[in-house]
Amino acid sequence: MHERDIFDERQEVKKANFSCPHCRERADHDVRWIKRTKKKQAPRNLNEHERAQFAKSRDYMVRVDDMLMCKNMRCRRRFEIPSSQSVVFI
Repeated sequence: MHERDIFDERQEVKKANFSCPHCRERADHDVRWIKRTKKKQAPRNLNEHERAQFAKSRDYMVRVDDMLMCKNMRCRRRFEIPSSQSVVFI
């Protein structure tokens, strides 16, 4: 059994406010996430262990972007997303 058997995937863009570590300017950035929602019904031909795994699973989001580009025209450097979670349970 694979995750694609349990979840439907959809991409989302969320706004987040970060400051550039180089020039210290704050700006809103678009951060891409993959939202995985649990399917309504379990797939057929699952054994008992896989059914229990399906019952325990819940919706979650995984961050796609790890790096952002500064929006300041003089800086334009790339920086890592600081101390943000990469997986969020919904």
